[in-house]
Amino acid sequence: MNFVRLAQYPAPARLGCFVLSLLLLWLPVAAPIYLLLSKDPNLVTILAMGLLFAAFLLLVRWWGQKVYQQPQLLRRYGLQGTRQNAKELFSGLGVGVLITFSLFGLEGLLGWLVWQPPTIPLAKLILEGLASALGIGFAEELVFRGWLLDELERDYRPRVSLLADAFIFALLHFLKPLREIFRTLPGFPGLLLLGLTLVWAKRGSKGRLGLSIGLHAGLVWGYYIINVGNLVQFSGQVSDWITGVDKNPLAGVIGLVFLSVLAFGMRKRSHSLHSPQ
Repeated sequence: MNFVRLAQYPAPARLGCFVLSLLLLWLPVAAPIYLLLSKDPNLVTILAMGLLFAAFLLLVRWWGQKVYQQPQLLRRYGLQGTRQNAKELFSGLGVGVLITFSLFGLEGLLGWLVWQPPTIPLAKLILEGLASALGIGFAEELVFRGWLLDELERDYRPRVSLLADAFIFALLHFLKPLREIFRTLPGFPGLLLLGLTLVWAKRGSKGRLGLSIGLHAGLVWGYYIINVGNLVQFSGQVSDWITGVDKNPLAGVIGLVFLSVLAFGMRKRSHSLHSPQ
């Protein structure tokens, strides 16, 4: 087969071919896991998602060599082993954690929640949260602000790519039962805004992924510490639409305000570096 011809297909067709190929790689391995370990859904999810990401990395390497004749496709996505990229990752990590704790700190000052001692050892909570957050941030940013954004930008104007990437990012977080979709739907605007923010973060870093990974991981890390450690108890003085439906800060007015501040900063940074919008 002349795989180079795939590069001439329109973006939706290329994305469809990639996803189909990914499923063909993953399903033969994932299906036995679901059948043999069905009694432990957490373990099944961890193993299945880990294998899916491993298959994604293998397919990206093949895709770069056979379709685009670009063996360093991950580098094009922004995954660069440079000091600047590492610096931006740690900066984003700090900013993400700071924003999360500032949000809950303000709610505490307003009397909307009460701080409590952690229910598990703090050191364990912090380290487990960091590992989980870095894994999620790395995987999701490589997929959405790496692979997906690159495929969109090959065909569409920067603004269209920005909006499409953010919308797909938010939409794919709702691959769940219909009842759960309706219950968690208030979180969609926050996810959409987060998607926009992370694209601006990448463009403001001249295409490097470090800042996007760091911001994403920092937000997840801060929320993990607070949520898993049961550090806060909401007082019920205001509606969940203010503090966050289902205790999700992205599904509340205050969370959207804080995220909007971050989005404004990333967009301004992107503009200042003359990155396309």
